[in-house]
Amino acid sequence: MAIEFEAQGFEPAHWYLMSGDQQSRRKRAGFILGLSMFVMGGCGLAYEYTLSRIASDILGNSARQWALIIGIMMFFMGIGADAQKHLSSRRLLDKLILSELLLGLLGGFGPIAMLHVYGISPTHYTLLQYGLISAIGFLIGLEIPLITRINEAYSLDLKSNLGRILKMDYIGSLVGALAWIFLLPKFFSMVASAFVLSLSTVGVAALTYFYFLSGIEKRKTLAALLVAGLMAVGYGFGRADDWAIFAEQSLYRDRIVFSKTTKYQHIVLTKARSGSLACYINGRLQFDSRDEFIYHENLVHPAMAIAPRHDRVCILGGGDGLAAREVLKYPDVTSLTLVDIDPEMTDLASADEKFIELNAGSLRGARVEIIKNGALVDAGFETLIIPDQHARHGSEVGKAGKVAVVNVDAARFVEQIPGQFDVIILDFPDPSTLELAKLYARHFYYLLADKLARHGIVVQQSTSPYHAKEAFLCIGRTMEAAGLAVVPYHDNVPSFGEWGWWIGGRSDVFCEEELKRELLRIETIAVVTRYLTPDLIKASLVFGKAQLDSGEESVTTLTDAQVFRHYLESWRRQIY
Repeated sequence: MAIEFEAQGFEPAHWYLMSGDQQSRRKRAGFILGLSMFVMGGCGLAYEYTLSRIASDILGNSARQWALIIGIMMFFMGIGADAQKHLSSRRLLDKLILSELLLGLLGGFGPIAMLHVYGISPTHYTLLQYGLISAIGFLIGLEIPLITRINEAYSLDLKSNLGRILKMDYIGSLVGALAWIFLLPKFFSMVASAFVLSLSTVGVAALTYFYFLSGIEKRKTLAALLVAGLMAVGYGFGRADDWAIFAEQSLYRDRIVFSKTTKYQHIVLTKARSGSLACYINGRLQFDSRDEFIYHENLVHPAMAIAPRHDRVCILGGGDGLAAREVLKYPDVTSLTLVDIDPEMTDLASADEKFIELNAGSLRGARVEIIKNGALVDAGFETLIIPDQHARHGSEVGKAGKVAVVNVDAARFVEQIPGQFDVIILDFPDPSTLELAKLYARHFYYLLADKLARHGIVVQQSTSPYHAKEAFLCIGRTMEAAGLAVVPYHDNVPSFGEWGWWIGGRSDVFCEEELKRELLRIETIAVVTRYLTPDLIKASLVFGKAQLDSGEESVTTLTDAQVFRHYLESWRRQIY
């Protein structure tokens, strides 16, 4: 080790024999290495998060993707840490700088490569994803002991060396996590954020190069590689958003007109040549303007038709404002509360002209207030007034009284908000992740039943009773286990296929047969609809032979996401 650093006048650490100038130079060198470890720790963790998020957006099942990616990456960090023992002590600085450069390039270009490969060759995507994860993990694991070995020349002893390096690694990891969560999303897209991290990684490699220049053997080669790397990453950063749209476009049939990764989800809007608009969240279709009214009229109007009162209505989910459009057609709705966790979704639905045309401005207006701070103060809702709306798509939106759009987790809302509602409409995405499955759990429905007025009605969108039969039936069983009497109904939504809902009320007031009778008694729908009729509502109660039969008895709980398991198994069978 002494030979390697002779060019800078460094020898093995004998601090008591050093001059003040030598000690100062050693401290500066130790600081540079500590800074390098700090940046590696922060960027390394952020690379893990970025790749996990991209994989989740592409493949869904976010909990599984995050667990697999972080687990595999840590495994290869161990492989990398072990592999460094085979590297000789000669040219350690060259090896460190080269590994940092490679890490920066893989971390920066990896996410856009994942998007592009999935679009053009999905069968090769898994190979790229796990190959990339393995390589990044290997390089991170390699660099930690490399920096530790180099730092031997600047430390008093082994304890000080390990303490400094590991401390900077762990502190960097915390800072990287905080920056990835709170800072980068405010200014950059997910792909652009990867290039920002890459610039940091390659930048610290360049700093290490210039500080330890006299101790580096392959100076010209490394200098050329660093310049080329910085130029490549800088160019990638400048083109990140264009590349992302180009790569993502191959995943969708129609032209992408909006794409954004928010704190909670990835939102894409596409526009067909016919002018129809489609919305995707995490790659899954949420609505297509050509037939969304079939879904939303089925979701809202049967419940509104049999509910004896409409004074207070609550929509959980539905940040696109389309269910709210249907609710606001009823003039006797005096209070509407819409709860959607993502403020960027409700902002889009209230500001984008394409959305406003679809949702009839249901979330727009000078007197419509969107609460983004998550404060669950019931008194705050009493001051929120919605303006008069105008007719859109041949339907008339009535004059509702008070409206609150609250950006908070629906489970938290149901736990904390006081009061009860006459109609509760659950417009959540399908239970395709463990996070979403909690909104289909018995505990959630139990809390929800407590928020339902004595004769109130609740309706739950419940995925496809044909394609995901067991998941559909599990939702109904879970609602019943929470003290609700429920009835299934279904219809064909062309964009989705056969689709289903569960409608119900408190079991101490209603029974299944009584709910069916109420639905069969519907003779008119009090507001203008584009599709739904009383006869269609009655027909929706009829299922095919054995379509509701099942040998399963499981229900979903907070600790046992049965609906998630059924959902994955059902759709996997459809694919294979």
